[in-house]
Amino acid sequence: MFSNRKIILLILLTITLTLAVYWIAVVIPSRLAARTYEGAKQIGADFAKIFSFTPEVTVNNTVVLLQQSPVLELATLSQKFQHHYDWTNTWLGSTKKININGGFEAKVGFDLHRKFSIQINDDKAVVYLPPPQLLSIQPLDNVTFEDESGVWNWVSMEDRSKAMNAFTTDARKYAAGAGFVEAARESMVKQLTEILASHGKTVEVRFEEGPMLRPI
Repeated sequence: MFSNRKIILLILLTITLTLAVYWIAVVIPSRLAARTYEGAKQIGADFAKIFSFTPEVTVNNTVVLLQQSPVLELATLSQKFQHHYDWTNTWLGSTKKININGGFEAKVGFDLHRKFSIQINDDKAVVYLPPPQLLSIQPLDNVTFEDESGVWNWVSMEDRSKAMNAFTTDARKYAAGAGFVEAARESMVKQLTEILASHGKTVEVRFEEGPMLRPI
């Protein structure tokens, strides 16, 4: 037979074990989940502040934030450059030429139709995003033309239009291979590292094609 004292000790021990199990199984995970959620929300807020969009954030295989963006493209680099192009046309041995000089502004960044996500496990963050690309080029207002008509093959306004289209196409090819895309890649890696390091995370950045997201 148990004495009253032993019964009281047994009851106290049972209560203590129950509280300990509750604390370990419920309270601690709840607090960790709350801190995790708040941390993920803060990371999302930092991205929204800097880039005006929020990536998908996954913590320990659980999606905490979904990708949200008011735009379909994220331009992270804007670069102005000068370009020159010679347009020619020959008819019956007579050649006309248009020399074009002018500036462009190239914008390089990311297609947000594709997935941009961050997977966080403990103190490491792995960022998945599409490779940077040339998004657009826009001519500046300093384009100049030098016309040279042939003997019977004269320059017309239609020729000017064709030459301008060819000039823009050639400028796009130049911009795509001029190192602007690589500069955007390096800039993004640096910014991602700085943002996530401020939250105590080491960072690994992976550029990949990935599936396209369906427009909302």
